[in-house]
Amino acid sequence: MTRKYTNRRYLDALAERVLIFDGAMGTSLQKQNLTAEHFGGERYNGCNDYLVITYPQAVEQVHRSFLEVGVDVLETDTFRSNRLTLGEYGLADRTLEINRTAATLARKVADEFSTDEQPRFVAGSIGPSGKLPSADDPDLSNVTFDDLVDIFREQAVGLIEGGVDLLLIETSQDILEVKAAIHGMLAAFAETGVYLPIQAQVTLDTTGRMLLGTDAEAALTILEGLPIDVIGLNCSTGPEHMRAPIEFLGENATLPVSCIPNAGLPLNVDGEAVYPLEPEPFAAAMAEFIEKHHISVVGGCCGTTPAHLGKLVEKVHGRAHPPRPTEATSKLASSTQAVELAQDPPPFIVGERCNAQGSRKFKRLLLSSEWDAIVEIAREQVDYGAHAIDISVAVTEIADEVGLMTSAVKKLINAVTVPLVIDTTEPEVLEAALKTAPGRCMVNSTHLEGGRAKADKILALVKAHNATVMVLTIDEAGMAKTAARKLEVARRIYEIAVDEHGLRPGDLIFDALTFTLATGDPEFANAAVETIEGIRQIKAELPGVFTSLGVSNLSFGLSPQARPVLNSVFLYHCVQAGLDMAIINPAHITPYANIENNERELAEDLIFNRRTDALQRY
Repeated sequence: MTRKYTNRRYLDALAERVLIFDGAMGTSLQKQNLTAEHFGGERYNGCNDYLVITYPQAVEQVHRSFLEVGVDVLETDTFRSNRLTLGEYGLADRTLEINRTAATLARKVADEFSTDEQPRFVAGSIGPSGKLPSADDPDLSNVTFDDLVDIFREQAVGLIEGGVDLLLIETSQDILEVKAAIHGMLAAFAETGVYLPIQAQVTLDTTGRMLLGTDAEAALTILEGLPIDVIGLNCSTGPEHMRAPIEFLGENATLPVSCIPNAGLPLNVDGEAVYPLEPEPFAAAMAEFIEKHHISVVGGCCGTTPAHLGKLVEKVHGRAHPPRPTEATSKLASSTQAVELAQDPPPFIVGERCNAQGSRKFKRLLLSSEWDAIVEIAREQVDYGAHAIDISVAVTEIADEVGLMTSAVKKLINAVTVPLVIDTTEPEVLEAALKTAPGRCMVNSTHLEGGRAKADKILALVKAHNATVMVLTIDEAGMAKTAARKLEVARRIYEIAVDEHGLRPGDLIFDALTFTLATGDPEFANAAVETIEGIRQIKAELPGVFTSLGVSNLSFGLSPQARPVLNSVFLYHCVQAGLDMAIINPAHITPYANIENNERELAEDLIFNRRTDALQRY
């Protein structure tokens, strides 16, 4: 699905050449030696954003100083102009006014300097809220996703009304807040009827991670599938400490990449932050990033002056940049790390034990709110090799599945390093989970058993939150039992998901279903064979999709001693047919080569229905 724009001038220019943002607003304002009177009184002293109301000439002077040295883009003086941060000065009720006024001021100055040869653009600066919604500290996370969406919507509306060309999320420290900000901007677009580009920038420390631990790969995985147009880094460090993450983004991002560093790491000089990097080495580093890592947007953050930006303009103005990679690698992500769906060797393992439907122990712990023990179950699965953790909390004893799922997700996101698989068929439960989890989750699952209504709701949520989704091969006629039916149902859901909802093939994981061989029912004697062939056909006919399977369903009803071997042998043959993902207890899987020959033969007789007495012999 293609995004619509009512103003894409910024993107059109970016397609032609590298664009240069301005430098530090705060650094330049400090040099003007402003007093409390300029800020409107002692109560507002230091609120730089309020200057657009009380002393706009100071802000205008900064804008002009950067345009005079040749930058392409001005940022509005609105970094802290959301209702939470303005509320610290008693200005929450003036949020719209301040943002609108700041944007109008920047627009006026930018238009004065614009020419046909070099149009000048205005980016609406949107900084963090001051909250950390995915933190485990209740004093920092006491804000909901929906609250943040509305906070950023309000700020974006003011900036749009003031005439900005793009919206800029910057200096982000919690990736969940970035997701909320994007949703807020989409709400602002719908409210105003103005649709603009979105540029999202996160801040990494000297270890290459955001404040809550997200690295560049995880940030890219989480954000790239959301409706943004540029992704990048700003603030925190100078260019040197950005080198590794910028190299990663330059090589892997399908979107244009921005890099807007400080003038080096700050030094404490007599209680003041001093940024030591001089204009020449600053500009040289940026030019190197453009040349080596294909960066499309550059500029300066804290400590950068017109001298820094003037030198940068000298070195890179008008420079073209090469095209980006066209295909994103399919990954999931926790808040701290990304994991590729295509594992080498396969399969991608989803730990199945945090499931109230499948584990009596987990259900008991869930009902008694024994969260430490639940976390330990999740961690054990990771220790045994799980790449993601399935979480299912639906129990008849507690009606509030939304509350239970939200609590479980909140506990696990700060306790395990792998992504989560949200296991529910209820759209309202899924939505609550996706608004709580900072990472890129998988949804387990959807199907067409009751028609399209619920599937459409789930697919829309998957798209809105950049998740992936497991799709069961079930339609109105029931569970697909033959390979041909499995492919037929998969193809139908593929067309709905890709053609109508705008999902990518790599966002889809098809579960070809399998049925137990323990009953001896002749109808299911070939169940494993049909599943293996169904996997092969889905992979061949629907390029780019992934396949998954609840492997242990095949052995349901057999003795606990017999199940691990059958599951392990079946998993091996499914992987040979193209299976990408398995939902299993990783502690109960034995490598195929380590299984005794006689046990392997007995299992394969049953799996491939090679003998009429295979079940009895097994």
